[in-house]
Amino acid sequence: MKKLTIAFLLLQSIVAYTQTNPAITSWIINTDGTTGSHYVSGNPTLIQDTDSANVQNVYYSSNWVYVRTKGVPSYPTGPFLDGNPSITTNQNAIFKFPLTPQQNTGTLTATNMGNIGVFINGVALFDYRDGVSWNNNTGAEGGGPIPGPPGQGIWNRDAVVAEREGFDCSKGHPAQGNYHHHQNPSAFNLDQVVLSTICNAYDAEGLYVINPNEHSPLIGFAYDGYPIYGAYGYMNADGTGGITRIKSSYQLRNITERTHLADGTDVTDGPDVNATYPLGHYREDYEFVAHLGEADFLDEHNGRFCVTPEYPDGIYAYFCTVDENWNSAYPYAVGPTFYGTKVAAKVPAISESVTAYNATPDFVATDFLTSSELVVYPNPASDIIAVQANGIVRENIDVRLFDTSGKLIAQTSILKGSTIAWFDTSILYNGNYLIEFSSKGKLLSTQTVIVSK
Repeated sequence: MKKLTIAFLLLQSIVAYTQTNPAITSWIINTDGTTGSHYVSGNPTLIQDTDSANVQNVYYSSNWVYVRTKGVPSYPTGPFLDGNPSITTNQNAIFKFPLTPQQNTGTLTATNMGNIGVFINGVALFDYRDGVSWNNNTGAEGGGPIPGPPGQGIWNRDAVVAEREGFDCSKGHPAQGNYHHHQNPSAFNLDQVVLSTICNAYDAEGLYVINPNEHSPLIGFAYDGYPIYGAYGYMNADGTGGITRIKSSYQLRNITERTHLADGTDVTDGPDVNATYPLGHYREDYEFVAHLGEADFLDEHNGRFCVTPEYPDGIYAYFCTVDENWNSAYPYAVGPTFYGTKVAAKVPAISESVTAYNATPDFVATDFLTSSELVVYPNPASDIIAVQANGIVRENIDVRLFDTSGKLIAQTSILKGSTIAWFDTSILYNGNYLIEFSSKGKLLSTQTVIVSK
């Protein structure tokens, strides 16, 4: 009897630990039927879709977590102005991740074309490449979306640089319907220096907003099971030293000709560095430079072992690296090799006994957002007011606009898994207005805004 009691208590403790594992609890689950939306070129009016956004279900066993998703974000997608004929479509996917990831102590596994991870909203993560490489025999690029002879796979094109024109406002695009990000999933117009004007005509947002004053949220998991964070973290791996931008240890090489790799290997030549093929156009234009003693620089996989809010005892974690202007910095998220053993995968079905994960029913947005993270701008405003959540939105935030008499003027929502909502104030009179934020009937914050034209 005593042995049975001990076994039961041990089982209970394992179940309790499993249910608090961030690999289970971090996903944004669709509980209200929110659907995706998209823009088409030439039409700034948002088109509502029928496919459910974010993650549909999460299941777990003692060793694995299964994430069912359609691969559709709650933030708008499109348009894709480089001629990409695809739009975001239902992927009907189940992803299987390990609950206890393991370091790969053998031959390292390179990242690959297609999915190398999944963001917490169920959207795919790709690595740097787009399938295009240089072909020295033809004197042109080939492969991927380019018809004709393929490239030679030696000088591999960087999608973040070469396909910028084809990214939507949220820095994503589809590959045969599989919408994905190669980089930090935050909108172009939220960067310190804006590299694309796509947001000017097709307002959107992203999964989260960079906040340099707080540790970035956990935004996804790589195919080795290790977590992926945003751009900012603790200066020191032990959680001390304040908040800082976590930096890539890759830098552009000092070359004008593409004849050798960074390790000195003589390879088939690529094109000379010029205006058409600038430095950074290819992944092989970068070299890894270790920053010994500088804790805020990452290793060759773009990660480090460190303390994070979700892992107070420490874990190996990847970071979505950006430069000082918040523009995406190579290798962007994971790579060019995985730190851990790559065991996660897209699977056709769940083939073991599992438990469905459900977030606590009394969960509200204040568990993750403070009033200081709910921002109204511009203020004063003239034609439009943006309301923004500077953090991961895990429950819809209802936003209401009142005049000084308490009359409700307009209402909208910041959807879970997105960051921004808007009010059209072009027809409002000048004066003071009140914006109220709430979630599940609980008031989160109120802020005064001035309309002045």
